[in-house]
Amino acid sequence: QVQLLESGGGSVQPGGSLTLSCAASGFTLAGLSVAWFRQAPGKGRLGVATINSEGSVSYADSVKGRFTISKDNAKNILYLRMNNLSPDDSAAYRCAAGNTVGKILSGNGVWGQGTQVTVSS
Repeated sequence: QVQLLESGGGSVQPGGSLTLSCAASGFTLAGLSVAWFRQAPGKGRLGVATINSEGSVSYADSVKGRFTISKDNAKNILYLRMNNLSPDDSAAYRCAAGNTVGKILSGNGVWGQGTQVTVSS
């Protein structure tokens, strides 16, 4: 079965850190574009970080310098390390994979179900 399964979400205080994991099964992440998205209640979906099929990394301006996306092809896992979290980072985070980031966004990709991140004091 082709699927992505996120883990690592939870509640953290402002300034804290979390690492999200996204385990792929039924297919390999190697050679694919991968991404993390988030969506907070009442807000649109935001592309947080991506690694394209050539290995280039990009981040949303709001998370640059705080978040790090990485991929372990041997373990078939995608990660998102989040540092210096703020309440604005609270959202449901989902990982996705596909041939290109554009195809992911157009629906031609594999999406995880999501993991909740809540940042509050």
